[in-house]
Amino acid sequence: MKSSQSAARRITRPPSQRSSGCGVPPRARPDGDRLDVLATLIDVFEAEHHPIDPPDPIEAIKFRMEQRGLTRKDLEGILGSRTRIAEVLNRRRGLSISMIRRLHDKLGILAEVLIRPTRAKPA
Repeated sequence: MKSSQSAARRITRPPSQRSSGCGVPPRARPDGDRLDVLATLIDVFEAEHHPIDPPDPIEAIKFRMEQRGLTRKDLEGILGSRTRIAEVLNRRRGLSISMIRRLHDKLGILAEVLIRPTRAKPA
C-alpha cells in the first residue's frame, strides 16, 4: 500500500520536481517510460483492490440530466410521455431496448450502464 501511495505522489508532482532516480527529470528522458510504467501499475492496483461499480441506470440518467440542465419535460422525446418518464425515474418501469438506444444516442450514456438492472427504490 505504501509503495502505491509513493508512486501516486511521484506522478502527481509537477514534472520539474520529479526524478527518474538518477537525478534526471523525466522530460529529459526521450519517452518518459518510468512514469508510464508507474501510471499503469497504479491503474492495475486500483482496479484490483478498489474497483468502482458502474452506476445505477436511473442515477446515471438523473446525473446526465443535472449535468445538462435538463428537466423531465426534456426527456419526452427520448422516453415518451410524462407518465412514462415518471414511471422510469421512480423505478416503477424498466427501460426498454428502444429507450436505452435513444438515451445512448441523445444523452451519450453508455449502453453498458443502461442495460444493468436498476437498484431497488430507495426508502
